[in-house]
Amino acid sequence: MKIPKISIEQLLEAGVHLGHKTLRWNPKMKQYIFGKRDSIHIIDLTQTLELTNVALEKVHNTISSGGKILFISTKKQASEAVAQLAKDTDQYFVNYRWLGGMLTNWGTISNSIKKLNKINSDLSSE
Repeated sequence: MKIPKISIEQLLEAGVHLGHKTLRWNPKMKQYIFGKRDSIHIIDLTQTLELTNVALEKVHNTISSGGKILFISTKKQASEAVAQLAKDTDQYFVNYRWLGGMLTNWGTISNSIKKLNKINSDLSSE
């Protein structure tokens, strides 16, 4: 896997700079906010680009060394791209609805999946 080159222009075209409405912001994000316009925070793309490149390098290093990553994106716009990337690199992904407890309560979720698989198996054998 080759690390993709990303430019500020690409981030701008993708609308990455458009944040949440100013009423819904988290104060911990203050250092990453460039300004505001029409009650929407504008994200600092210089920092975004720098930190995205750091993240891409870490993802690349993890995958290259045989590590595993769980890619998560429940947004429709990114759903196909996330699934394709995960499949191409033999990684895990969630690109539909996030089930509460999938990470923090895996035992219960796992049992529910086993029950569902058994029901499906029983129904298909009838």
